[in-house]
Amino acid sequence: MEYSIKKLGELAGVSSRTLRYYDTIGLLKPKRINSSGYRIYGQAEVDRLQQILFFREFEIPLEEIKSYLDDPEFKNSEALTHHRQQLLAKRERLDHLLKTIDKTIQHIKGESGMTDKEKFEGFKQKQLDENEQKYGNEIREKYGKDTIEKANKKFGNLSEDQYNQLQEMASQILNDLQAAMKTNDPSGEEAQAVAALHKEWLAFTWPSYSKEAHRGLADMYVVDERFKNYYDGPAGEGAAQFLRDAIRIFAAE
Repeated sequence: MEYSIKKLGELAGVSSRTLRYYDTIGLLKPKRINSSGYRIYGQAEVDRLQQILFFREFEIPLEEIKSYLDDPEFKNSEALTHHRQQLLAKRERLDHLLKTIDKTIQHIKGESGMTDKEKFEGFKQKQLDENEQKYGNEIREKYGKDTIEKANKKFGNLSEDQYNQLQEMASQILNDLQAAMKTNDPSGEEAQAVAALHKEWLAFTWPSYSKEAHRGLADMYVVDERFKNYYDGPAGEGAAQFLRDAIRIFAAE
């Protein structure tokens, strides 16, 4: 089967404008251009578009998707298996949230009791599942399975107030980091205050603190693009590097 750009757009549920953009950036080139100058797509392009849409479902940037698909070692079947695992994990997260909603509705109606801790179980489980999906293998390899399981358990047992403090502190770290970067001095008072706040934030979930582990985590912020983007996105380019440098000074032996 071959498709015009309009027919492929209708088949996949995307606009012709989107397909033209994908062509422009080299993400999805047509199989050929016909004698009338129209883009024509074949089976290989259909399969590639399906992969693109799966990756977009997980909010992967287009540039990253292109690098994945253009990799000579990319295997369609392996990617689909990975997508399936991610979707199952996503469904599990939604199921937890739905259970929390149902229990809350029953509680409001007076049909059942509900503790304050139960009101936030779905949100905490969602965050645990997302962290596991993104970083599970790396952090287990670096810190050990037992340490991570204890950290997850500690996070799951947070009270409502503790959970809210954790979220507020994460936002404060990003805000204070952005301000500290203006000093261009990771050893300065403002930068060291951010590093100290970061240690306090870790205490909510880490079973125990060590300077070595703190430095190791900070190093991951620089070498792992996911961590790097978490800090560089809101706080500005170079934020992860600046925070790493500040923590190295703060947690020096």
